[in-house]
Amino acid sequence: MRLDVVTIFPGYLAPLEQSLIGQARRGGLLDIRIHDLRDHAHDRHRTVDDTPYGGGAGMVMKPEPWAESLDAIRRSGPAGAVPHLMIPSPAGVPFTEAMARSLAGEPWLAFACGRYEGIDERVYDHARERMPVTLVSLGDYVINGGEAAVLVIVEAVARLLPGVIGNADSLVEESHEDGLLEYPVYTKPAVWHDGGVPREVPSVLLSGDHAAIAAWRLGQRRARTAARRPDLLHPSLATTGLGDLLVSPATPADVPELLVLTRACWLPEAERAGTTALPPLRESVASLASSLEQWHTYAVRSGGRLVASVRGRVRPGDETAWETGRLIVAPDLEGRGLGRDLLAFAESLAPERVTSFWLDTATLTPRHQRILRKAGYRVVRGGADETAGPRSEIVSAVKRRP
Repeated sequence: MRLDVVTIFPGYLAPLEQSLIGQARRGGLLDIRIHDLRDHAHDRHRTVDDTPYGGGAGMVMKPEPWAESLDAIRRSGPAGAVPHLMIPSPAGVPFTEAMARSLAGEPWLAFACGRYEGIDERVYDHARERMPVTLVSLGDYVINGGEAAVLVIVEAVARLLPGVIGNADSLVEESHEDGLLEYPVYTKPAVWHDGGVPREVPSVLLSGDHAAIAAWRLGQRRARTAARRPDLLHPSLATTGLGDLLVSPATPADVPELLVLTRACWLPEAERAGTTALPPLRESVASLASSLEQWHTYAVRSGGRLVASVRGRVRPGDETAWETGRLIVAPDLEGRGLGRDLLAFAESLAPERVTSFWLDTATLTPRHQRILRKAGYRVVRGGADETAGPRSEIVSAVKRRP
């Protein structure tokens, strides 16, 4: 990934030579280029600011140096390529983990570090005619310039690139993954005598029961988020999981809506898998209605709207295995924990004789991987459900019943 940063204080960006970001630069994973805006100010004093029209305190950064600098960066790239320009600003959209993940998928980002009272508004118009532009805010407060914000954004984005974090598993279950804060963490010793006061690690973490540990961690994440950042939770999930949502067995009357929701949720999977031949996208009203006789299928509604669904059954030919399938959540409600609640609900339907749980998915994206691990599953190859499609399109996950 290439990153260009324009600033009047190049030394402010020196921390980008440190720690994992510095290692990534030296290892060729990141191409970070720092540009001095004053190199494009051609008067004797290298002036980049002037008084604001209309009066008022402070100074405004001039348009000419900015336009020249941004044009030079754009011309320095491959033919036809343009950077996505990020401009830290209190008037920007909030910077989130979801935005960081989106930006991590882009090959080229540029950053404009404003100072004083900001950048002449015409610079934004100039830039938008040449490249994508996003104004981004770290929060509802004001700092002296954009450099500190750029350090935060670059670190948040770069650490998501393959190879930057040595152990990719450390990215799983962190704060703000899937809209929740991180669970508490502990290390040795199991009992720490703090000035004579024994402080113990929660016993579940010492049990070796991975499913119980996953459940405890999820509960801690929800409780911590509800207590500290209730604004991150969907109102119906803030305190009671499925909350006020109506969960009921699906009927033939639900099938048309269920088919529409299924296709809306699985089209992105088809794009990632590179094929539209996935079984959920081949479903018809008749075949979906017929499946209600083979699966315990549940519809989840909010205010009358179908927002999610899941189905489960004892696996044909193996009375000790439970299959969960077609776990779908409306795209606008993803990342709220509803999928995890539905998975737990589907597992609760399994009879007592069941000793293992299976879940199939068409593609194993990092998001899928995080969800499965949080629920205590491990990934295996080959599908549990022989009707789910060609083996090459299937990834299965399994966990033992506690």
